[in-house]
Amino acid sequence: MGIEDQDAANGAPTLLRAVPAGAEQQVAALYWEAFGRKLGPALDPPGAGRAFIARHLDHDRGIVAELDGEVIGVAGYRLGGRGLTGGDIGDVLAAYGVFRSLPRLAVLALFERTPEPGELVMDGIAVDSRHRGLGTGGRLLTGIAAVAAEHGCHRIRLDVIDVNPRARALYERHGFTAARTERTPYLRTLLGFGAVTTMYRPVLAGA
Repeated sequence: MGIEDQDAANGAPTLLRAVPAGAEQQVAALYWEAFGRKLGPALDPPGAGRAFIARHLDHDRGIVAELDGEVIGVAGYRLGGRGLTGGDIGDVLAAYGVFRSLPRLAVLALFERTPEPGELVMDGIAVDSRHRGLGTGGRLLTGIAAVAAEHGCHRIRLDVIDVNPRARALYERHGFTAARTERTPYLRTLLGFGAVTTMYRPVLAGA
């Protein structure tokens, strides 16, 4: 019995290794719910931001939790030069126009994270508010760890902001440890947070 069959038999969400076709809007809505405050200065208004995310998803760079045909959680990652949430300069210019795009591109540049050799970088994790506290986030992290191991990565890296202690606690429960914290008081008014902590989790061979 495969993992998807086991999930279905247990009534648990099914973990998928890619965003299924037709679920782009659901994934975009989850991302906006989780990160809308941070992404707003770059992609507002919300409707346009969700549409931009949905239109530029890299489907095979996400682990999806699906329950009864609905996406209830997603964890994105960046590997091999691609991440779940895409869109380049030309896409931003096409969506928002030249003059409105310049400050948006400056904000988006703040979120760029390039993996080092042997490293998988998390590209965000989001769980539907109705399904939090039920282990979905942990299952998504387990799926990410499996992908990292299959690609020969030796560690997983992510960033967590200071106003999201619940997410940090989840990461710590699943083996992530804080490496450094960058104070960003100049971003508190614009993006709503004043510090970013980088965390790592080692990837064990055969995990």
